[in-house]
Amino acid sequence: MKRMKLFAPIFLLAVLLAPAAHAQWAVFDASNFGEAVQEFGQLQQMYTTAVETRDQIVTAYNLAYQMSRMPQDLAARYQSQASQWTNLSAPNSYGNTGAWINALNLGGPAKAATAYQKSVLQAQPYPASALATQDADTQAVIQNQIATSELGQGVITNALSTVGTIRANSEALSQKLSNLESDTYSTDPSQQSEVAVLGKINTATLLQIRSQQDSNQILAAEVAQQALAAKQRMDEQNRLINQSVYFNQNFPSVMQKMTGGIRNSLQSISLSPSGH
Repeated sequence: MKRMKLFAPIFLLAVLLAPAAHAQWAVFDASNFGEAVQEFGQLQQMYTTAVETRDQIVTAYNLAYQMSRMPQDLAARYQSQASQWTNLSAPNSYGNTGAWINALNLGGPAKAATAYQKSVLQAQPYPASALATQDADTQAVIQNQIATSELGQGVITNALSTVGTIRANSEALSQKLSNLESDTYSTDPSQQSEVAVLGKINTATLLQIRSQQDSNQILAAEVAQQALAAKQRMDEQNRLINQSVYFNQNFPSVMQKMTGGIRNSLQSISLSPSGH
């Protein structure tokens, strides 16, 4: 009984002190702590990514800056003068060379045709009535010569027109090349950006293609002239062959006529009464 009386005050004191003790102790929440740790990890990853991105941007900027810088003496070290097309000139004593020079300087089919008419000896058309009186072989030779003359006219006028047109366009092409060269050696940053450099590369490629096209046209005109010269040589060779064949086929009869005629002539002038 004494023990119960002694324990009762102690129990009452503990009950009274319990709220105060509960207020002083911190309560641990495991779920909130886990979320905080996860958010901290995400923030740390975002920071690391931001630092890496910043470093990449700085590296790219430094590279772009270095690539945009042009050597100040690039033009002085590498710029060169190109040869220019010049207009042709020649004396025109009898007024028959000016059209030819004009065609070579300006080009064009009309100017080339005028140049041919005024500067080249014209072949006269063979009269049809006279041609009809010739044998077949002679007609073929005449027609072949006329064809060679007409083909020569076409080849020459085409060459004049081609070379003249290229020469006439050379001044404009030279100006475009000068502009491209100036932009290439420019120290202006806007001319050295990636897009600007690619544009100049494309422009240079197109100008090269155009120049190659002009070269091909000149080569084609030269090949046409060579073909005409080969035709003329072949015509001459074929005429010699035809003459040889004709001679071999007709030599016996021709000689027989010649010897028979000579015998008859000698007999007609013989002083012998018998004619021998």
